[in-house]
Amino acid sequence: MKKVVWIFLCVSLLWLSSCRMAPSSNPKTETKKSDKIQIGMSFDSFVIERWQRDRDVFVSMARELGAEVNVQNASGELKSQKEQIEYLIRKGVDVLVIVCVDSDGLQDIVEKAKEQGIKVIAYDRLIKNADVDLYISFDNAMVGTIMGEAFAKKLPAGKVLMLGGSMKDSNVPLVENAFLEVMEQNRMVVLDRHHADNWKPELSAEYVTNHMELLEQAEAIFCGNDDIASKVFRVLAENRLAGKKLLVGQDADLEACQRIVEDTQLMTVYKPVEKLAKRAAECAIALAKGEALPGEDVITIDNGDFQVPYAWLEPICVDKSNMDEVIIKSGFHLREDVYLNVTDAKKSP
Repeated sequence: MKKVVWIFLCVSLLWLSSCRMAPSSNPKTETKKSDKIQIGMSFDSFVIERWQRDRDVFVSMARELGAEVNVQNASGELKSQKEQIEYLIRKGVDVLVIVCVDSDGLQDIVEKAKEQGIKVIAYDRLIKNADVDLYISFDNAMVGTIMGEAFAKKLPAGKVLMLGGSMKDSNVPLVENAFLEVMEQNRMVVLDRHHADNWKPELSAEYVTNHMELLEQAEAIFCGNDDIASKVFRVLAENRLAGKKLLVGQDADLEACQRIVEDTQLMTVYKPVEKLAKRAAECAIALAKGEALPGEDVITIDNGDFQVPYAWLEPICVDKSNMDEVIIKSGFHLREDVYLNVTDAKKSP
C-alpha cells in the first residue's frame, strides 16, 4: 500500500512540475523567433512565370538588408490566401507583401493586420478599399498603350481579338482600357473579348479553339500576358496560322522572346521585375523601421476608400529590334536561350 501511495505522489509531482514548466501560449498570437525584421509574402500563385523571379529577387534583397521572409502561395484561391495571411499575422510579421488573388477580396484581412500594427504592401496589384501602406507596381495604363501602338503601327484599321487575364486583377482593366483607347483612335475593330479566370492560359486556348471563325477573322490577337500568348500560339500552330496573326503579350517570358526573334510574335512588354522586387524589399524594410519610403517618385492613388502611397516603374516595349539591348544585356534571359531556334548569323553579337 505504501508503495502505491509513493508511486502516486511521484507521478503527481512530475505532472505539476511539467505544468509549471510548460510555456503559456495563445493560439491566436505566436511570438517571433528572431530579432530580425520579419516579412510575410503572399503570392496569388506561381502560374505566371514572372512571379518566381519576383519572389527570388525580393527574398534575396530582403535577406541582404537583414530581414527574414516567409513566402506563401495561395494557388489562386482567395480563401487560401486569407488563411495564409492570417497565419502570417499570428506569426507576428512586421510587414506583409501581398500579390492579391482578388483585388476586392482582402479588405477585412488588411484591416486585421493593421490592427496588429503590421505594415501592408500591395505588390503589383492594387488591393481596393483597404488602408495599405504602399502600392508598388508598373504603369499599367502604359502597358496597354504600348501593346495597342504596336498593332496600330503594323496594322492600321485591322481586326483584333482580345484575350485578357482575370478581371479580379485590378491591373487588367487598366491595361485593357488604355489598349482600347488606342484601338478606337486608330479605328481598329475589336471582334470579341475573353477573360481567363485566375489567369489560367488554357482557358484562352479553349476559347479560341471553340471560336475558330473569330480566330480566322482576326488579324491581331491581344494576349493579357505571354503565358496566354504561348497557349494561343499552339492553337495557331495546330491550325497552320502561326506567324499569320500578330500576337502581343507582356512579361517577356522566355517563350515569347523566342517567338519574337522567330517572327511569330510581334512584341512583348518587358517589366523589369528585378527593379520592382528590390524596390519593394527596400520599402518593406523602411516601413518596418518607421522610416520614409525611399525614392522621390512616390505619389498617391485612389483605391476606392483611401488615398494610398504609390511607387511605379515604367514598362518597356520589346520587339526584334531591341531584344539584345533590353533583354540580353540586362541578363533577363541568356542569348543562347532566346535564340535557341534561330540559326541565322545575326543572332551573334
